[in-house]
Amino acid sequence: MYNLQFWLLCISNFLFSASFQMMIPELPDYLTAMGGKEHIGLIIALFTLTAGLSRPFSGKLTDTVGRVPVMAFGSLVCCVCSLFYPFVHVVWGFLLLRFLHGFSTGTKPTATAAYVADIIPENRRGEAAGMLGIFTATGMSIGPSIGSYLTLWFGINPMFYVASAFALISILILLNMKETLVDKQPFSLKLFKISRRDIFEPRVLSVFIVMFCVSFSSGVILTLVPDMSKTLGIGNKGLFFTVYTVASLLIRVFASKSSDIHGRVPVLIISTVILAIGMTILGLTQSPLGFWAAAILFGFSWGLNTPTLTAWAIDLSHPDYRGRALATMYIALEAGIGVGAWWSGWWYQGDVHKMPFAFFISAVLAVVSLGYLLWWKRTNRVLA
Repeated sequence: MYNLQFWLLCISNFLFSASFQMMIPELPDYLTAMGGKEHIGLIIALFTLTAGLSRPFSGKLTDTVGRVPVMAFGSLVCCVCSLFYPFVHVVWGFLLLRFLHGFSTGTKPTATAAYVADIIPENRRGEAAGMLGIFTATGMSIGPSIGSYLTLWFGINPMFYVASAFALISILILLNMKETLVDKQPFSLKLFKISRRDIFEPRVLSVFIVMFCVSFSSGVILTLVPDMSKTLGIGNKGLFFTVYTVASLLIRVFASKSSDIHGRVPVLIISTVILAIGMTILGLTQSPLGFWAAAILFGFSWGLNTPTLTAWAIDLSHPDYRGRALATMYIALEAGIGVGAWWSGWWYQGDVHKMPFAFFISAVLAVVSLGYLLWWKRTNRVLA
Protein backbone atom coordinates (compact mmCIF):
# COMPACT_ATOMS: atom_id res chain seq x y z
CA MET A 1 0.00 0.00 0.00
CA TYR A 2 2.81 2.42 0.82
CA ASN A 3 4.62 2.99 -2.47
CA LEU A 4 7.43 5.40 -3.34
CA GLN A 5 5.00 8.25 -4.00
CA PHE A 6 3.55 7.91 -0.52
CA TRP A 7 6.98 8.01 1.13
CA LEU A 8 8.03 11.03 -0.92
CA LEU A 9 4.86 12.75 0.23
CA CYS A 10 5.68 11.89 3.85
CA ILE A 11 9.21 13.33 3.60
CA SER A 12 7.94 16.47 1.90
CA ASN A 13 5.37 16.93 4.67
CA PHE A 14 8.04 16.43 7.32
CA LEU A 15 10.18 19.23 5.88
CA PHE A 16 7.22 21.53 5.27
CA SER A 17 5.83 21.22 8.80
CA ALA A 18 9.27 21.67 10.36
CA SER A 19 9.79 24.79 8.26
CA PHE A 20 6.81 26.83 9.44
CA GLN A 21 6.73 25.37 12.95
CA MET A 22 10.36 26.00 13.94
CA MET A 23 9.85 29.75 14.22
CA ILE A 24 6.70 29.66 16.37
CA PRO A 25 8.36 29.72 19.84
CA GLU A 26 10.62 32.64 18.90
CA LEU A 27 8.11 34.92 17.18
CA PRO A 28 6.48 36.37 20.34
CA ASP A 29 9.82 37.74 21.57
CA TYR A 30 10.71 38.84 18.02
CA LEU A 31 7.48 40.85 17.79
CA THR A 32 7.88 42.18 21.32
CA ALA A 33 11.33 43.52 20.44
CA MET A 34 9.68 45.55 17.67
CA GLY A 35 7.27 47.05 20.19
CA GLY A 36 4.30 44.85 19.34
CA LYS A 37 3.78 42.81 22.52
CA GLU A 38 0.06 43.63 22.56
CA HIS A 39 -0.27 41.95 19.14
CA ILE A 40 1.19 38.53 19.97
CA GLY A 41 -2.23 36.94 19.54
CA LEU A 42 -2.11 37.98 15.88
CA ILE A 43 1.02 35.92 15.21
CA ILE A 44 -1.11 32.81 14.86
CA ALA A 45 -4.46 34.49 14.16
CA LEU A 46 -3.31 36.26 10.98
CA PHE A 47 -1.50 33.14 9.76
CA THR A 48 -4.61 31.01 10.19
CA LEU A 49 -6.90 33.72 8.80
CA THR A 50 -5.13 33.63 5.45
CA ALA A 51 -5.00 29.85 5.54
CA GLY A 52 -8.74 29.73 6.11
CA LEU A 53 -9.49 32.28 3.39
CA SER A 54 -7.41 30.35 0.87
CA ARG A 55 -9.03 26.97 1.58
CA PRO A 56 -11.93 27.33 -0.91
CA PHE A 57 -9.44 28.24 -3.64
CA SER A 58 -7.03 25.45 -2.74
CA GLY A 59 -9.89 22.95 -2.66
CA LYS A 60 -11.12 23.98 -6.10
CA LEU A 61 -7.63 24.06 -7.62
CA THR A 62 -6.85 20.66 -6.08
CA ASP A 63 -9.92 19.20 -7.82
CA THR A 64 -9.16 20.89 -11.17
CA VAL A 65 -5.49 21.76 -11.74
CA GLY A 66 -4.06 18.88 -9.72
CA ARG A 67 -2.73 17.82 -6.33
CA VAL A 68 1.01 18.29 -6.96
CA PRO A 69 0.94 21.92 -8.24
CA VAL A 70 -1.10 23.05 -5.23
CA MET A 71 1.26 21.27 -2.82
CA ALA A 72 4.29 22.84 -4.50
CA PHE A 73 2.74 26.31 -4.29
CA GLY A 74 2.22 25.93 -0.53
CA SER A 75 5.86 24.97 0.01
CA LEU A 76 7.00 27.83 -2.22
CA VAL A 77 5.12 30.39 -0.12
CA CYS A 78 6.73 28.96 3.01
CA CYS A 79 10.18 29.17 1.42
CA VAL A 80 9.83 32.79 0.24
CA CYS A 81 8.16 34.18 3.37
CA SER A 82 10.76 32.62 5.66
CA LEU A 83 13.48 34.46 3.74
CA PHE A 84 11.82 37.83 4.30
CA TYR A 85 11.50 37.78 8.11
CA PRO A 86 15.09 39.04 8.72
CA PHE A 87 14.35 42.13 6.63
CA VAL A 88 11.18 43.16 8.47
CA HIS A 89 11.74 45.47 11.46
CA VAL A 90 8.37 47.18 11.96
CA VAL A 91 5.22 45.76 13.52
CA TRP A 92 2.92 46.31 10.54
CA GLY A 93 5.43 44.71 8.17
CA PHE A 94 5.78 41.68 10.42
CA LEU A 95 2.01 41.23 10.67
CA LEU A 96 1.65 41.56 6.90
CA LEU A 97 4.27 38.86 6.41
CA ARG A 98 2.46 36.55 8.84
CA PHE A 99 -0.73 37.17 6.85
CA LEU A 100 0.98 36.18 3.58
CA HIS A 101 2.75 33.20 5.18
CA GLY A 102 -0.64 31.68 5.93
CA PHE A 103 -1.15 30.86 2.25
CA SER A 104 1.32 28.01 2.75
CA THR A 105 -0.79 25.98 5.16
CA GLY A 106 -3.93 27.06 3.33
CA THR A 107 -2.89 25.14 0.23
CA LYS A 108 -0.46 22.27 0.81
CA PRO A 109 -2.38 20.23 3.43
CA THR A 110 -5.58 20.26 1.35
CA ALA A 111 -3.85 18.85 -1.72
CA THR A 112 -1.81 16.43 0.41
CA ALA A 113 -4.90 14.87 1.98
CA ALA A 114 -6.55 14.54 -1.43
CA TYR A 115 -3.40 12.87 -2.82
CA VAL A 116 -3.45 10.32 -0.01
CA ALA A 117 -7.14 9.61 -0.63
CA ASP A 118 -6.33 8.92 -4.30
CA ILE A 119 -3.64 6.31 -3.64
CA ILE A 120 -4.92 4.56 -0.48
CA PRO A 121 -7.83 2.04 -0.30
CA GLU A 122 -10.90 3.21 1.61
CA ASN A 123 -10.52 0.65 4.40
CA ARG A 124 -6.95 1.80 5.15
CA ARG A 125 -7.42 5.59 5.11
CA GLY A 126 -7.26 6.02 8.87
CA GLU A 127 -4.02 4.04 8.99
CA ALA A 128 -2.51 5.98 6.07
CA ALA A 129 -3.51 9.33 7.55
CA GLY A 130 -1.88 8.24 10.79
CA MET A 131 1.32 7.23 9.00
CA LEU A 132 1.48 10.53 7.11
CA GLY A 133 0.72 12.27 10.37
CA ILE A 134 3.75 10.64 11.99
CA PHE A 135 6.03 12.42 9.53
CA THR A 136 4.10 15.67 9.82
CA ALA A 137 4.09 15.51 13.60
CA THR A 138 7.80 14.67 13.67
CA GLY A 139 8.52 17.82 11.69
CA MET A 140 6.31 19.83 14.01
CA SER A 141 8.04 18.22 16.98
CA ILE A 142 11.66 18.87 16.10
CA GLY A 143 10.96 22.16 14.33
CA PRO A 144 10.39 24.29 17.47
CA SER A 145 13.39 22.80 19.25
CA ILE A 146 15.63 23.30 16.21
CA GLY A 147 14.39 26.87 15.91
CA SER A 148 15.04 27.66 19.55
CA TYR A 149 18.51 26.08 19.52
CA LEU A 150 19.47 27.87 16.30
CA THR A 151 18.33 31.15 17.82
CA LEU A 152 20.27 30.54 21.02
CA TRP A 153 23.48 29.56 19.22
CA PHE A 154 23.49 31.68 16.06
CA GLY A 155 20.72 34.26 16.37
CA ILE A 156 17.23 34.43 14.94
CA ASN A 157 18.10 35.26 11.32
CA PRO A 158 19.93 31.96 10.62
CA MET A 159 16.87 30.19 12.00
CA PHE A 160 14.70 31.87 9.36
CA TYR A 161 17.15 30.85 6.62
CA VAL A 162 17.11 27.21 7.76
CA ALA A 163 13.30 27.27 7.74
CA SER A 164 13.39 28.52 4.15
CA ALA A 165 15.86 25.79 3.15
CA PHE A 166 13.57 23.09 4.59
CA ALA A 167 10.67 24.38 2.49
CA LEU A 168 12.84 24.51 -0.63
CA ILE A 169 13.82 20.85 -0.28
CA SER A 170 10.14 20.03 0.20
CA ILE A 171 9.42 21.62 -3.19
CA LEU A 172 12.19 19.67 -4.91
CA ILE A 173 10.74 16.41 -3.63
CA LEU A 174 7.25 17.30 -4.86
CA LEU A 175 8.54 17.97 -8.37
CA ASN A 176 9.43 14.26 -8.63
CA MET A 177 5.95 13.02 -7.74
CA LYS A 178 3.31 11.73 -10.14
CA GLU A 179 0.02 13.57 -10.42
CA THR A 180 -3.02 11.51 -9.33
CA LEU A 181 -5.85 13.71 -10.60
CA VAL A 182 -7.14 12.11 -13.81
CA ASP A 183 -9.30 14.84 -15.39
CA LYS A 184 -6.98 17.80 -15.04
CA GLN A 185 -7.77 21.27 -16.35
CA PRO A 186 -5.21 23.83 -17.50
CA PHE A 187 -4.63 26.63 -15.02
CA SER A 188 -6.79 29.67 -15.66
CA LEU A 189 -7.67 32.78 -13.70
CA LYS A 190 -11.31 31.76 -14.11
CA LEU A 191 -10.66 29.01 -11.56
CA PHE A 192 -10.31 31.69 -8.89
CA LYS A 193 -13.98 32.53 -9.32
CA ILE A 194 -15.49 30.95 -6.24
CA SER A 195 -19.17 30.19 -5.83
CA ARG A 196 -20.97 29.57 -2.56
CA ARG A 197 -20.81 25.80 -2.99
CA ASP A 198 -17.02 25.97 -3.46
CA ILE A 199 -16.62 27.43 0.03
CA PHE A 200 -18.39 24.81 2.11
CA GLU A 201 -19.08 21.11 1.58
CA PRO A 202 -22.29 20.29 3.55
CA ARG A 203 -21.52 16.56 3.60
CA VAL A 204 -18.75 17.17 6.15
CA LEU A 205 -20.64 19.51 8.51
CA SER A 206 -20.09 17.12 11.43
CA VAL A 207 -16.34 17.11 10.80
CA PHE A 208 -16.38 20.91 10.62
CA ILE A 209 -18.07 21.29 14.01
CA VAL A 210 -15.77 18.86 15.82
CA MET A 211 -12.61 20.21 14.19
CA PHE A 212 -13.42 23.80 15.15
CA CYS A 213 -14.08 22.92 18.78
CA VAL A 214 -10.93 20.86 19.29
CA SER A 215 -8.58 23.13 17.32
CA PHE A 216 -9.44 26.15 19.48
CA SER A 217 -7.10 24.69 22.11
CA SER A 218 -4.21 24.65 19.62
CA GLY A 219 -4.54 28.38 19.06
CA VAL A 220 -4.48 28.99 22.80
CA ILE A 221 -1.42 26.78 23.28
CA LEU A 222 0.52 28.30 20.38
CA THR A 223 -0.09 31.77 21.80
CA LEU A 224 0.35 31.25 25.54
CA VAL A 225 2.68 28.28 26.06
CA PRO A 226 5.92 30.12 25.09
CA ASP A 227 5.29 32.67 27.86
CA MET A 228 4.12 29.96 30.25
CA SER A 229 7.40 28.13 29.65
CA LYS A 230 9.34 31.22 30.74
CA THR A 231 7.12 31.63 33.80
CA LEU A 232 7.89 28.05 34.88
CA GLY A 233 11.63 28.54 34.30
CA ILE A 234 11.85 26.34 31.18
CA GLY A 235 14.54 27.85 28.96
CA ASN A 236 13.68 26.26 25.61
CA LYS A 237 10.24 27.58 24.69
CA GLY A 238 9.84 24.88 22.04
CA LEU A 239 10.07 21.86 24.38
CA PHE A 240 6.33 21.76 25.11
CA PHE A 241 5.70 21.36 21.38
CA THR A 242 8.33 18.64 21.19
CA VAL A 243 6.82 16.69 24.09
CA TYR A 244 3.26 16.84 22.83
CA THR A 245 4.31 15.91 19.30
CA VAL A 246 6.35 12.92 20.52
CA ALA A 247 3.25 11.82 22.46
CA SER A 248 1.25 12.30 19.28
CA LEU A 249 3.72 10.14 17.38
CA LEU A 250 3.55 7.35 19.94
CA ILE A 251 -0.23 7.17 19.88
CA ARG A 252 -0.23 7.18 16.07
CA VAL A 253 2.19 4.25 15.99
CA PHE A 254 0.04 2.11 18.29
CA ALA A 255 -3.44 3.34 17.33
CA SER A 256 -3.22 4.38 13.68
CA LYS A 257 -5.64 1.60 12.65
CA SER A 258 -8.08 2.20 15.49
CA SER A 259 -10.60 4.30 13.55
CA ASP A 260 -10.52 1.82 10.64
CA ILE A 261 -11.43 -0.96 13.08
CA HIS A 262 -13.69 0.68 15.68
CA GLY A 263 -15.13 3.58 13.70
CA ARG A 264 -14.33 7.27 13.42
CA VAL A 265 -16.74 8.62 16.04
CA PRO A 266 -15.81 6.27 18.93
CA VAL A 267 -12.14 7.21 18.51
CA LEU A 268 -13.03 10.91 18.41
CA ILE A 269 -15.05 10.55 21.61
CA ILE A 270 -11.97 9.19 23.38
CA SER A 271 -9.72 11.91 21.98
CA THR A 272 -12.01 14.75 23.10
CA VAL A 273 -12.15 13.35 26.63
CA ILE A 274 -8.34 13.27 26.75
CA LEU A 275 -8.18 16.82 25.36
CA ALA A 276 -10.57 18.15 28.00
CA ILE A 277 -8.52 16.55 30.78
CA GLY A 278 -5.23 17.85 29.38
CA MET A 279 -6.42 21.45 29.03
CA THR A 280 -7.90 21.37 32.53
CA ILE A 281 -4.56 20.19 33.95
CA LEU A 282 -2.75 22.94 32.03
CA GLY A 283 -5.08 25.52 33.56
CA LEU A 284 -4.58 24.20 37.09
CA THR A 285 -0.85 23.48 37.09
CA GLN A 286 1.79 25.70 38.63
CA SER A 287 4.70 23.28 38.19
CA PRO A 288 6.70 21.77 35.32
CA LEU A 289 5.31 18.32 36.19
CA GLY A 290 1.75 19.32 35.39
CA PHE A 291 2.99 21.24 32.37
CA TRP A 292 4.60 18.12 30.88
CA ALA A 293 1.61 15.93 31.80
CA ALA A 294 -0.68 18.32 29.94
CA ALA A 295 1.67 18.27 26.94
CA ILE A 296 1.52 14.46 26.81
CA LEU A 297 -2.28 14.37 27.05
CA PHE A 298 -2.62 17.08 24.43
CA GLY A 299 -0.37 15.06 22.14
CA PHE A 300 -2.36 11.87 22.70
CA SER A 301 -5.54 13.72 21.81
CA TRP A 302 -4.18 15.25 18.61
CA GLY A 303 -2.52 12.01 17.60
CA LEU A 304 -5.95 10.41 17.63
CA ASN A 305 -8.24 13.12 16.32
CA THR A 306 -6.35 14.63 13.37
CA PRO A 307 -5.99 11.44 11.25
CA THR A 308 -9.45 10.30 12.31
CA LEU A 309 -11.11 13.58 11.31
CA THR A 310 -9.29 13.48 7.97
CA ALA A 311 -10.44 9.92 7.29
CA TRP A 312 -13.98 10.79 8.39
CA ALA A 313 -14.07 13.80 6.03
CA ILE A 314 -12.98 11.59 3.12
CA ASP A 315 -15.58 8.96 4.07
CA LEU A 316 -18.40 11.50 4.03
CA SER A 317 -17.30 13.32 0.87
CA HIS A 318 -18.13 12.69 -2.77
CA PRO A 319 -15.10 11.36 -4.75
CA ASP A 320 -15.34 14.25 -7.23
CA TYR A 321 -15.23 16.86 -4.47
CA ARG A 322 -12.62 15.52 -2.08
CA GLY A 323 -10.60 18.70 -2.35
CA ARG A 324 -13.60 20.80 -1.39
CA ALA A 325 -14.51 18.51 1.50
CA LEU A 326 -10.98 18.54 2.87
CA ALA A 327 -10.78 22.30 2.38
CA THR A 328 -13.94 22.62 4.48
CA MET A 329 -12.33 20.56 7.23
CA TYR A 330 -9.20 22.71 7.13
CA ILE A 331 -11.28 25.90 7.22
CA ALA A 332 -12.60 24.66 10.56
CA LEU A 333 -9.05 23.89 11.67
CA GLU A 334 -7.77 27.35 10.76
CA ALA A 335 -10.83 29.06 12.19
CA GLY A 336 -10.50 27.22 15.49
CA ILE A 337 -6.78 27.91 15.80
CA GLY A 338 -7.18 31.51 14.66
CA VAL A 339 -10.04 32.32 17.02
CA GLY A 340 -8.27 30.58 19.88
CA ALA A 341 -5.04 32.46 19.22
CA TRP A 342 -6.70 35.85 18.77
CA TRP A 343 -8.99 35.52 21.77
CA SER A 344 -6.31 34.17 24.13
CA GLY A 345 -3.89 36.93 23.09
CA TRP A 346 -6.57 39.56 23.64
CA TRP A 347 -7.48 38.05 27.01
CA TYR A 348 -3.90 37.47 28.18
CA GLN A 349 -2.29 40.89 27.56
CA GLY A 350 0.87 39.77 29.34
CA ASP A 351 -0.88 38.97 32.64
CA VAL A 352 0.11 35.43 33.67
CA HIS A 353 -2.79 35.26 36.13
CA LYS A 354 -5.21 35.29 33.20
CA MET A 355 -3.70 32.22 31.52
CA PRO A 356 -5.70 29.51 33.36
CA PHE A 357 -9.08 30.84 32.20
CA ALA A 358 -8.02 30.53 28.55
CA PHE A 359 -7.09 26.88 29.07
CA PHE A 360 -10.37 26.21 30.88
CA ILE A 361 -12.35 27.65 27.96
CA SER A 362 -10.48 25.24 25.69
CA ALA A 363 -11.53 22.36 27.94
CA VAL A 364 -15.15 23.53 27.80
CA LEU A 365 -15.12 23.50 23.99
CA ALA A 366 -13.66 19.99 24.07
CA VAL A 367 -16.63 18.96 26.21
CA VAL A 368 -19.00 20.64 23.74
CA SER A 369 -17.39 18.57 20.98
CA LEU A 370 -17.80 15.44 23.09
CA GLY A 371 -21.50 16.15 23.57
CA TYR A 372 -22.01 16.65 19.85
CA LEU A 373 -20.20 13.40 19.02
CA LEU A 374 -22.33 11.44 21.51
CA TRP A 375 -25.46 12.92 19.95
CA TRP A 376 -24.23 12.14 16.44
CA LYS A 377 -23.38 8.55 17.36
CA ARG A 378 -26.83 8.04 18.82
CA THR A 379 -28.62 9.41 15.75
CA ASN A 380 -26.31 7.90 13.08
CA ARG A 381 -25.56 4.44 14.42
CA VAL A 382 -24.80 2.89 11.03
CA LEU A 383 -22.35 5.61 9.94
CA ALA A 384 -20.55 5.96 13.28
